[in-house]
Order: sequence, then structure tokens, then C-alpha cells
Amino acid sequence: MSAYHEPAEELSQEARNFSRALNSLKEEIEAVDWYHQRVVTSNDPDLAAIMAHNRDEEIEHACMALEWLRRNMPGWDEELRNWLFKEGDIMGSHGHDHDDHDDHGGNDGGNSDSLGIGKIKK
Repeated sequence: MSAYHEPAEELSQEARNFSRALNSLKEEIEAVDWYHQRVVTSNDPDLAAIMAHNRDEEIEHACMALEWLRRNMPGWDEELRNWLFKEGDIMGSHGHDHDDHDDHGGNDGGNSDSLGIGKIKK
């Protein structure tokens, strides 16, 4: 069964490479989860250490795939620069240097319950 949602013959080599990278990233993240579950549930310290080593290698692989995506697939570089390696509240500024809400009249006055879409005017 194909991993493509569109007919493969209609996809460019670039699109196929993006799909390969994205699928590899998903698989590596899934492997991190599996190994981590094994680490935290193992009652054998030696086995847990081996599984932790394997988990950490999968993290390395995921990071390499992510870096390839950052360098090659549009959108990744900008978003990763907006979101990663920042201090403070992750959702505080939605990771952007500008306030997206201002474009939509959505100044909520700091109300954390707001969806940022502005007030309904009667």
C-alpha cells in the first residue's frame, strides 16, 4: 500500500522527497515513544540503559530529518526559528515576532479565554 494520498505519478520528485522525510520523521518519533515506554517500564537496569541508548539514537535521527526539512521544505525554517529555543511561555506570543491578532481586529485585552478573533459587534 502506498503512503501517498495523491496518485504517485502526479507527484514531483521534490514532493516525494518531502513525503519520505516527513514519514521518516513520524517513524523516528514513534520509535522514541516506544523505546521510552520500554525504558520506564523495564525492571532490569541494564536493559533499560540499552533501551535509553536506542531511544536517544532515534531522537538523533528525528533531529536529522527535521533539519533536512528545515533546509529543503518551504515553511519549516521560518516556523522552527519562531518556535524553538525560546524562553518563557511557549504559547505566549504564538512564536511570532508580530501579533497576528491585530490583522483580524482580535485584540482581546489579555483575556486568556479569548480565541483571539475579536469581539462580536452588534
